[in-house]
Order: sequence, then structure tokens, then C-alpha cells
Amino acid sequence: MHRRRRTALVLTAAIAAAAPLLTACGNEAHAGAAAVVGGQRITVSQLEERVGEVREAQRETVRDDAQYQQAIARTGTLTRDTLHTMILDRVLHRAAEDAGVRVTRREVQEMRSGLEEQAGGAQALETTWLQQYGIPPERLDDNLRLQLEAQKLAEKLNTDTSRPEFWKALSEASKDLDVDLNPRYGTWDVQKSSRADAKTPWVRDVTAAQTQQSM
Repeated sequence: MHRRRRTALVLTAAIAAAAPLLTACGNEAHAGAAAVVGGQRITVSQLEERVGEVREAQRETVRDDAQYQQAIARTGTLTRDTLHTMILDRVLHRAAEDAGVRVTRREVQEMRSGLEEQAGGAQALETTWLQQYGIPPERLDDNLRLQLEAQKLAEKLNTDTSRPEFWKALSEASKDLDVDLNPRYGTWDVQKSSRADAKTPWVRDVTAAQTQQSM
């Protein structure tokens, strides 16, 4: 597989655990805001709307009530995970901009087409992203743009997404954005790079899947 495509697809959960990411405090919550990033509010209503998109997509995908309740149980931390994703979206985008990285719509569509082929079609890809990463269909292109930004940022820095150089760029962007998290949704642990209970559904680990396909 071409190195450029492979790099984009192996963004792993290391992004949740690697060295310093967000340097922010949540001591003073802004009224009505789930978080403030770069002076821009992520309101509670915006967060709830995003969570609602996932729940609606889950309901459309799983018609059986019992299975739907199981899906909800599996994503019990969806609200906090979604907020984490929304913050990381802005942090990564700032880091990419600072490095002069740009992602075109054509690049996103090319990546999506390749993933759809691997997954067995557009619907299969959307279902996978929803079930495994909590990304609803209408947010899939945004998620792929993030993965491409991360890939291109790492390449610009002559590193990869698991290396300190990559995380340093995100940390610097985070400092510039002065992330302020509402304590209602947790606190940022700078030493651990994130909230203790946070996950990163905006990335996927396809290394194992690629290995199986190549066998």
C-alpha cells in the first residue's frame, strides 16, 4: 500500500495516550458553554445536538428496541467523548494551519472512496464509523478530514502521529487556543494528556484489518 494512504489509516488510539496534548484548565466554566476553545464557545446545546445526531443514527441503524438499548449502553460516555472530539477537532485544525497544512475536498473524497471499497460500500463504511467510533454519517467527511490533517501534519514534521514531535505541535496549538472545559464534563489532566475517562472516536486503528487482508 502507498505510504501516504497507509499513514492516514494508521492513526491509532495512541493519540489518546501519547505525550502532552491539551494544556487547559476547567476551573472557571463559562455560563452555557461546555467548553471554550480559542475564545469560541462550544455550547451545551451544540454538544447535545451532536450527541443527538449519533443517537438518531443509532436508532435508524438498529430498529429493535433491545439492540438499541444495548447500543446506548455501549456508548454510555457519548456526551463526554463527543465533547472531547469537538475540542480535538479545533486543536488539530489549528496545529495543521500553523504548519501550513491544507486538506482539499478532493483528498477527502479519495480517502472515502478507498475506505468504502475496503468496507464493502458506502453504507457499510457509515455503519462501521457509527458503531465503532460514534461518528454519524453526516460527520464522516469531517472525521476523514481530521485524519488527513493529522497525516499531513505528521509528514510536514517528518515524523508520525505516535512521536513526540507530533504531540508537541498539538500541545502548542492547544496552548494558543486556551481550552477551558466546563467541570460538568470533567477536567483535563495535562500529565496524562486528556481526561482520565476520555476516548478518541475520531480515529480508527485499521492496522490489524490491513494485516488480515494482506494474509
